[in-house]
Amino acid sequence: MPLEASKRATYQDLLALPDSVLGQIIDGELVVSPRPGVEHARSASMLGGDLVGAFDRGRGGPGGWWILFEPELHLDDHVLVPDLAGWRRARVLQLPPGPHLGIAPDWVCEVLSPSTASLDRIRKVRVYAHYEVSHAWLVDPAAQTLEVFRRQETSWLLVAAHAGNEIVRAEPFEAVEIDLDSLWLTPAPVPSPG
Repeated sequence: MPLEASKRATYQDLLALPDSVLGQIIDGELVVSPRPGVEHARSASMLGGDLVGAFDRGRGGPGGWWILFEPELHLDDHVLVPDLAGWRRARVLQLPPGPHLGIAPDWVCEVLSPSTASLDRIRKVRVYAHYEVSHAWLVDPAAQTLEVFRRQETSWLLVAAHAGNEIVRAEPFEAVEIDLDSLWLTPAPVPSPG
């Protein structure tokens, strides 16, 4: 719920936070989370590496995207930091220089941590839908899952859910395969023949 105008968080509140935490402003509220753990970092790094190579740099994939790790997005009064975000180059010819971006991405990925799962799943994806982000991925390293969402009008449609060691093609990046097992710190259990 938005705060009264006199109590709304400001960018100065974010700047005053120690480097050991991640701050965001959502609906006027300063939301502070611990820095991500190793499982989270592994998932974001491996997924980002696959997507940067194929879609940002065009190596082994079609290119056509700008992919960034933890960009700071300024969308009106919201300040969000998704784990990964991407902009289609056909829509955004050049990323502007500076410490943050005021352009909503075409795709975001949130890697869930126990301390941020509710924030990522509910509050942040609502903001992304409002600003017409086309696709959102939720990666859960603990459950070893990838959920793929497409914005449909003002809400999200779950178009695919994957788990464990599947090799997937997930929109909007279905041009390349992603080996989910590479995202997890601990390999996914191999299903027993049954």
